[in-house]
Amino acid sequence: MNYKEFTGKTVEEAVENGLKELGLTAEQADVRVLEEGKKKLFGSIKARVEIAAKETAEVKVEATAEVKTEEAKVEKPCPACTADATDGERTVVFLEGLFKLLNITACTELVSEGEKVEINVTAANTTSIIGKHGAMLDAIQTLAGAVANTGRDDYKRVVVDCENYRENREATLNKLSENLAQKAIRLGKKIKLEPMNPYERRIMHAALSEFEGVSTQSEGKEPNRYIVIIPDNLEDPNAPAIEARNDRDRRGRNDRGYNRGGKGGKYNGGNKGGYNKKPYNRDRKPAGGNGGGTTLKANNDFFGIFLGNSNNEDK
Repeated sequence: MNYKEFTGKTVEEAVENGLKELGLTAEQADVRVLEEGKKKLFGSIKARVEIAAKETAEVKVEATAEVKTEEAKVEKPCPACTADATDGERTVVFLEGLFKLLNITACTELVSEGEKVEINVTAANTTSIIGKHGAMLDAIQTLAGAVANTGRDDYKRVVVDCENYRENREATLNKLSENLAQKAIRLGKKIKLEPMNPYERRIMHAALSEFEGVSTQSEGKEPNRYIVIIPDNLEDPNAPAIEARNDRDRRGRNDRGYNRGGKGGKYNGGNKGGYNKKPYNRDRKPAGGNGGGTTLKANNDFFGIFLGNSNNEDK
């Protein structure tokens, strides 16, 4: 036992000071009195005691429990953080740390690791992972690819998905490419798609490579690079490509009844002509009538107009 000396005006005070400093109770401590305090004519002599913790079975059990608790608090290195970790395992650890920094509750799973690394993310709020048109998911995938290829001589492709978003998006792009290819053939014109990332452009090129009657090419610079669908029956090679979002053929406003002059319009007069307004006679009477009406007549004496019956101008 390791004794430690404490002092006080009295033995009781010295023992109390020692127990308080050592964090022991009277039952857990072994006390030895070295000198009792005495009062003298001039001054006094302090009491001196030595205190040490008893080596009891109960104290040993408590000490062992404290050691185990401290060991449990020490984080053990994860297998993916070691030198033997694969590219996919390192990437999963990185994504988990990334989601923690972003305050996103998500679970990351390494699906496969062969020619490419496939990682699936499950989250309570999928929008926080996918983002608008998959922009957030693409950004996460870019970072994951950079981590997985750190220290590699050859590039390994990394795909990060969230609840089958990639599969559903691919099906949508395949259907869209087929519809736009048919439209390009029907119109005999080039069709320009909206800008896409390299992953989605690759899907469109692959889908239309087997479609007869059209070919595709990418134009523009990143991040605004886009695909142009070119039909084999192209009428004018020099004509600019039409936008893909104009999916319906524009037949003109006349076919929809907005003909303001002539016949065939929807909003027209009784003779089924255009949308014609009857002329308004501001000086005298409304056209086509002999009765009263509203006359707008300026008065030279003051600024303003006189509203009255045209037959009572004298009055």
